[in-house]
Amino acid sequence: MFRSIFTKYICVFMLTIIVSFVLQTVITSTLIGGYSDTSKEISLSRTAEAVAEYINGEMSEGTSLDEYIEENGQSVNQSLRLLLEYVGDVSVVIADGDGVVIYSAGGYVPDASSDTVYTVSSDLLENIYSGGYSFVSDDSEGVFSNVKYVYGLPIQLNGETVGAVFTCSAKSNTDTLLNSLIRSSILASLWVMLGALVAVYFISERVVRPIRNISAAAKEFAAGKFDVRVPVVGRDEVAELAETFNNMAASLADLENMRSTFLANVSHDLRTPMTTISGYIDGILDGVIPPDKYEHYLRIVKNEVSRLSRLVSSLLDLTRIEAGVRKFTFTEFDICEMAREIIISMEARLSEKNLKVEFDSVSDNIMVNADRDAIYQVLYNICDNAVKFSREGGEYKVSASVYGKKVHVSVYNEGQGIPPEDLPHVFDRFYKSDKSRGLDKTGVGLGLYICKTIMDAHGETIEVKSEYGKFCEFTFTLSPR
Repeated sequence: MFRSIFTKYICVFMLTIIVSFVLQTVITSTLIGGYSDTSKEISLSRTAEAVAEYINGEMSEGTSLDEYIEENGQSVNQSLRLLLEYVGDVSVVIADGDGVVIYSAGGYVPDASSDTVYTVSSDLLENIYSGGYSFVSDDSEGVFSNVKYVYGLPIQLNGETVGAVFTCSAKSNTDTLLNSLIRSSILASLWVMLGALVAVYFISERVVRPIRNISAAAKEFAAGKFDVRVPVVGRDEVAELAETFNNMAASLADLENMRSTFLANVSHDLRTPMTTISGYIDGILDGVIPPDKYEHYLRIVKNEVSRLSRLVSSLLDLTRIEAGVRKFTFTEFDICEMAREIIISMEARLSEKNLKVEFDSVSDNIMVNADRDAIYQVLYNICDNAVKFSREGGEYKVSASVYGKKVHVSVYNEGQGIPPEDLPHVFDRFYKSDKSRGLDKTGVGLGLYICKTIMDAHGETIEVKSEYGKFCEFTFTLSPR
């Protein structure tokens, strides 16, 4: 994984840097080359115009260009030398009407005073005679073989073209500048790429190390080591991912712990009544239990069967709820009447514990809209737990009230209550606060989870308040009619 991410980062960084430098070099070279060509052409054209005007002003009528140059060669040479010193990197060539070079000055063209005769092509002369003309002569031969830029103008005397003047220049200093620019760009790009390589290495290592730790922790977690956690470093997205993984691991560890507890409880709750039932039935069949005791022990068997039935019903409810099979039918019913029915059904257990029972309601009837059977299951479960965990002679109170747009149903009991560390988990499935089974010998940790699921399906809430060693109160809401 590390090499893959590192390679991707490097490729992206290097490609970005290379493309950036290439584009920068191309754009800069184009701008500098265009500016240089324009500047050179302007310089050559002005120099050619100055030379042509000078010769036109000095030549007398009836004198050919050859004769003028021959007679005034020293004066022309001196004047053009001064001009060339002023304009700089420029050479001058003067040709007669037939294209024969009769004068040259500057370091980029051959000396016209030598024995070699140089001529300008007829095509070039024709273009020159038709107007000013510029061209690039890297591939030219002869007198312009060593120059790059050339500009030509005709020399006219009294409206007649008698020759042509050419100003030319060698390769511009721009070429040297561009070469230096390219070398500098390559060198700079190499340094930047080296720096990017180092930066990407450390960035990739910083990003990948937590991911690698998460991957290793996930493998250990899959192997059953639920106490594995990933160190959280920094506050970026990767640190958030590590923290999320740790939260997930903690949740899965808690779920695994609850599952183990659930399996142990279910195994115990299945084995105990089945052992009791089997023992008593065997005793009756074997004659160990006398006939006058049959009714007593058959009632015990009946209670154990009911206990098994409740356990199986809870498991079936859980399966149906989690599978989304259980459907709720909303009808109108009186929640106060339901509460009174449940209290009456528990009268024997309430009397057995000498509980101080109270039913408090804002009115005799409060109509609500919900699934009656489901709400009965919720309220009965909460009332049953309240009786189970109430202290001897304690207060037991069921109340119904209306606040705002909701009906609030509460079940309060004095007793041991719920420890603070257990309060966030009371509605988790398989969770049992009474892990010692000292008070709750029949539950498996599904009742409150089923209650919470039913209330969520109704779009309502269920909450618990408790002060350990004093009281516990469950409250859920319903929508009024």
